[in-house]
Amino acid sequence: ASAQHGWDLRGGVARAAILERAADLYEANSIRLMALLVREAGKTLDNAMADLREAVDFLRYYAQRCRAEFAGPVLLPGPTGERNEISLHGRGVFACIAPWNFPVAIFTGQVAAALAAGNSVVAKPAEQTPLVAHEAVRLLHQAGVPPEVLQFLPGDGARIGKVMLSHAALAGVAFTGSNDTATLINRALAARDGAIPALIAETGGMNAMIVDSSALPEQAVRDALASAFDSAGQRCSAARLLFVQDDVAPRVIAMLKGAMEELRLGDPLDYA
Repeated sequence: ASAQHGWDLRGGVARAAILERAADLYEANSIRLMALLVREAGKTLDNAMADLREAVDFLRYYAQRCRAEFAGPVLLPGPTGERNEISLHGRGVFACIAPWNFPVAIFTGQVAAALAAGNSVVAKPAEQTPLVAHEAVRLLHQAGVPPEVLQFLPGDGARIGKVMLSHAALAGVAFTGSNDTATLINRALAARDGAIPALIAETGGMNAMIVDSSALPEQAVRDALASAFDSAGQRCSAARLLFVQDDVAPRVIAMLKGAMEELRLGDPLDYA
């Protein structure tokens, strides 16, 4: 909390430069990050590369927004001759609580957004993927984020959450995970005395794919498999339901069963 004010005073241009250096460091350390993604999260090499690229995109995107929106006061119209300015500043300490299915991309996106806006951050990774999150924090520190501005806090979510959510210094929460956990966080924040911290929550969905008679069955089956079983189906965007028109259902279902039987499970370091 005491470090947040100085970080905010650095301004958008300085913070943006640090985030861009972090993006360069992510790319320079891509092999190590991808290896940790494979070993900890069970990602295939393709998925690991996509996760890393998204993290780099987050860093560069928030750097751009930071430079555009936090560079300094913006002069507003003064129709009666007065001078009006608006400037954006951080709220305080943000708790960033990330999931295991995108342990670099979502973790980095939450942290980068909060840092860009001038907040200090307590970063809580998923219990399943602390090592790759630790590496991400190490690179952010190396890029110039002060250690007192970005604190790494691995461990049991329920135990840590109870302390974080009740702490008087907490100004906001960024969370990605289950609907149930988001509801618990929301209720805990609402029960606090004083100002209610901001809550940004991305939770699960019930996603449906609809296949009608005009669809190419091979393409529909390929996409259904990718959406339903990538990350073992543990994604907010994963297909949960497949609706198939009666006219083409027998062919599509038979093809889907055959394709599922051909799926290979094993060491994700094996490209096959």
